[in-house]
Amino acid sequence: MSKPIQKRAIATRARLMDVAKELIEQQGYEALRVDEVVKSAGVAKGTFFSHFKDKDRLLEQIIGEKLHQHLDAMDEREAPHTLDELTETLLPFLQIMGSERLVFDVAFRHSGAAAISDIGPIPLALERFEKLYMRWFDPEQNKALAVRNDVSPQLLADGVLAFVFQAIGMNFCAVSSSVPFRSRMKDYLGAWLMPKQS
Repeated sequence: MSKPIQKRAIATRARLMDVAKELIEQQGYEALRVDEVVKSAGVAKGTFFSHFKDKDRLLEQIIGEKLHQHLDAMDEREAPHTLDELTETLLPFLQIMGSERLVFDVAFRHSGAAAISDIGPIPLALERFEKLYMRWFDPEQNKALAVRNDVSPQLLADGVLAFVFQAIGMNFCAVSSSVPFRSRMKDYLGAWLMPKQS
């Protein structure tokens, strides 16, 4: 008896996500409304809230899924050998999280979890991001990319992630928004990662 109900619940959740993604494609994240999602999905509003606490949680799922898709592609590629190649690896990530102010706000709010039960797709994606960059910064695993060796690959990866949030935040700042992601990230990465010349 519980299996058909469970299958139906999974199908309903998937339908809500698919409808929301279609609406986002048409109108953007900011314009997404729960009323429109439930109407297009053909379900009651209460059904939506039995699957998602609020619109924010739905967006967290959608944004997290996009981040994981990008990380899947990054896992497939060869480790970067130069600062330019490393910068290029970050651009899709920046474009996802910097596509709209609401996306950045949701990603930033959900980047950490207060409790194990709160860990969702965004903190998992960011943890995966850091592990990938740690591997790329490990001289034993990527001899071609010369990065500073006075700090650990973990700290280098933490810094890159911090610069990702900084670059996106600066993009939404009226005073600094004219600098393209690529230029800003290359400057940050060069200053943070490259060995210091004596």
